[in-house]
Amino acid sequence: MDVQDTPIADLKIIRSRYYDDERGYFAETFKAHVFAAAGLPSGFVQDNHSMSREIGTLRGMHWQTAPSAQAKLVRVLRGRVLDIVVDLRRDSATFRQHLAVELSAENRQQLLVPRGFAHGFLTLEPNSEVFYKVDAPYDAAAERGLHWADPDLALPWPDTPAVSVVSAKDQAWPRWRDLPTPFAD
Repeated sequence: MDVQDTPIADLKIIRSRYYDDERGYFAETFKAHVFAAAGLPSGFVQDNHSMSREIGTLRGMHWQTAPSAQAKLVRVLRGRVLDIVVDLRRDSATFRQHLAVELSAENRQQLLVPRGFAHGFLTLEPNSEVFYKVDAPYDAAAERGLHWADPDLALPWPDTPAVSVVSAKDQAWPRWRDLPTPFAD
């Protein structure tokens, strides 16, 4: 496994080695001892799998507050998405900054999103499947969100494909200026 830094501290791109042969391929996409040795979250407790039928489906921007905050290891099993995260850690040098990365079945990259980030993605191909591990169980009472189209953040959602499918819940999240900062570091 290759762990690559990003411009935002603690946010990592993970690349696994894929072994291709006449049958297809094989890869180890998570190894607890490798993550632990690199100082990365390794105690994942829940796997989540979503499928979005239409191009332009947006899911986000989500996180959970303490003590139920989650780190996520995100990858795409089928299709392609634009994955965007926003640093919500008040004491971080990259507070309020975002990173956008394309994840796809083809590029086989994973994004390690530490606790303290809002996370969301937009599908760029139909029937895109996103699979992610989290290190804390889902807690509805701790769930929070940020409006995906907040002009104060100017997140780089593409014009094409246009955002066309968004849940009512994701449309109702507050803008940045109306949001208490939930993470101290």
